[in-house]
Amino acid sequence: MSDTREKAIARDLLSIGAVFLRPEQPFTWASGIHSPIYCDNRLILSAPAVRDRVEAGIAELVRTYYPDCQMLMGTSTAGIAHAALAAQILDLPMGYVRGENKSHGRTNRIEGRLEPGTKTVVVEDLISTAGSAVETVEALREAGAEVLGIVSIFTYGMQRGLDRLAAAKTVNHSLSNLNALLEVAVEARYIAPEWQDRIRRFRDNPSDESWMKANN
Repeated sequence: MSDTREKAIARDLLSIGAVFLRPEQPFTWASGIHSPIYCDNRLILSAPAVRDRVEAGIAELVRTYYPDCQMLMGTSTAGIAHAALAAQILDLPMGYVRGENKSHGRTNRIEGRLEPGTKTVVVEDLISTAGSAVETVEALREAGAEVLGIVSIFTYGMQRGLDRLAAAKTVNHSLSNLNALLEVAVEARYIAPEWQDRIRRFRDNPSDESWMKANN
């Protein structure tokens, strides 16, 4: 994906507040890690112009990297709507994978008719440590699907996520990424230029909080 597309999507995400950059007042993740960035790509759904560009981009990623795709599968819950909208563009069936089996009814984990051998692409909104995406891939493989890979809206590019994807023998293609976002954020004066390297240091080693020190 070209820098033009990556930066355009990054600009869209910043414009609707789907990505927050707050290096001077870090966010606290559920893990307790302090982070200069927070992503809420669910906000894309309530911004029609941005949503149209994102869904068209997801469809383009599928056509480009997975031309043999027969079905889209969203991660629960953030990937479901994007999988449905992109599937409409591509005229493909879709479904989604729950975090765990339902506790009632048919106790399904995979929703939607998935035949063994179906060439499937996973749709995820955000790749950080890649945990939910890899779990989805593994659940689909257990059900007999041929998982071609993953498409996502945004990736941090964290090493832990890259390692998990490699261990699962799968690949992700994202519309945008942290490097593109930082370039756009500096150009638009969302953050000072000196924060780029410090945020990248967070990305490369999130448990090391030395990036927060102003003299680094």
